Amino acid sequence: MTKASDLQGTEYNEYYSQYIGLVPKDETLLQALISGRDECINFFRNVDVHKLDFRYAEGKWTPKEILLHVIDAERVFSYRALRFARKDTTPVQGFDQDDYVKPSKAYSRSLDSLLDEYQSVREATISLFKSMDNEMLASIGVASGSELSARAAGFIVAGHDRSHINIIKERYL
Repeated sequence: MTKASDLQGTEYNEYYSQYIGLVPKDETLLQALISGRDECINFFRNVDVHKLDFRYAEGKWTPKEILLHVIDAERVFSYRALRFARKDTTPVQGFDQDDYVKPSKAYSRSLDSLLDEYQSVREATISLFKSMDNEMLASIGVASGSELSARAAGFIVAGHDRSHINIIKERYL
């Protein structure tokens, strides 16, 4: 299976390099999704319960909101990968992550329920990418006005949770 080092710069918008760059170059996409799942679950299980609803500044997300954002974004990028792998050439609109967080009511959810949802979504993502051959993975569509390959969408997912874990470590803990 493909590795992040196999990606070409034309397969994704440069903005996403911040996520793809966090994926170990020697891991396949499936390895990165599995190791990222384990890292994310272990990380959140070890966050002090009093920090889960903490905001380091006005208008910033809490760690629980960040986790739900990671879940939402994974669903969005997996959907994009599915469409492109199936040769759907209809451009996909972007989504405003801030508009998703407020109505999510992450504050009312337990950490266990969020982690259960995260794990379920990640398992579905892993299953989706397991079903794709190299031709499907290399398929390119347009999302948010830029070209995106199915495999790049997968590596974005694999690096996105790592990015947010780093932010939580820097600003919340």
